[in-house]
Amino acid sequence: MRKLKNNELGRISVDEFKAVQKTPIIVVLDNIRSLNNIGSVFRTSDAFLIEKIYLCGISATPPNKDIHKTALGSTESVNWEYVEDTLTLVEKLKADKVKVLAIEQAENSTKLDAFLPEKNQKYAIVMGNEVKGVQQEVVNASDFCIEIPQLGTKHSLNISVTTGVVIWDLFTKMKM
Repeated sequence: MRKLKNNELGRISVDEFKAVQKTPIIVVLDNIRSLNNIGSVFRTSDAFLIEKIYLCGISATPPNKDIHKTALGSTESVNWEYVEDTLTLVEKLKADKVKVLAIEQAENSTKLDAFLPEKNQKYAIVMGNEVKGVQQEVVNASDFCIEIPQLGTKHSLNISVTTGVVIWDLFTKMKM
């Protein structure tokens, strides 16, 4: 086996990315502190053709050298927008018939492996603050609360890892 060189990967250009049909997933970052986490979410969103990222509250926005360090240019390909209040955004998305999934550990949450997305439905996944998680009022307003099953001693995953796991899971289920 030989590792492929970058020019052998067949990647699309930024213009081609903007024109191609997107995966019907929106990422909402609810008060994310770490610029590296934000950059990583951009990079993952580029990899899976995510429709849009909303940066809310204290979440920093591009251009920013610390976001760029992990985003590696994906802030140029992935559509994004800053919205001050996450709850207001969630209410607007729901009014636009987008199903909102708060990714959080909560009573009566649905385990990610058991969640089956509906065909022809757009979803927004809300990723919470590294310490406080998704705001309770946003959890309350969401259509579902989705939890990644975890079996070890720690009670959470890094937000960029969580985003990658959730996007991959939804992406594979939507492509079936």
